[in-house]
Amino acid sequence: MAWYFRRSLGLGPFRLNLSKSGLGWSVGGRGFRTGVDARGRRTTQASIPGTGVGYRKVGARGSRAASSRSVRSRCLRWARSALASQSA
Repeated sequence: MAWYFRRSLGLGPFRLNLSKSGLGWSVGGRGFRTGVDARGRRTTQASIPGTGVGYRKVGARGSRAASSRSVRSRCLRWARSALASQSA
């Protein structure tokens, strides 16, 4: 048996997850959630609420730096488009 630590902070549909491995995030609601775990792997979860039955898919382990870069580039693209729409 192994010990583990996990703490979660919910902010509406967003959730920040803190564990021994680091910080992860996810977004979704009851029955469906997608995000990135502390090791940089993309996760998708679907369940039937109240039954304990669900499915979880964890993507291949990637480098955290590559994951951070892709998130950063998406945020920059979003910010640029938001600024462009404001000035137009």
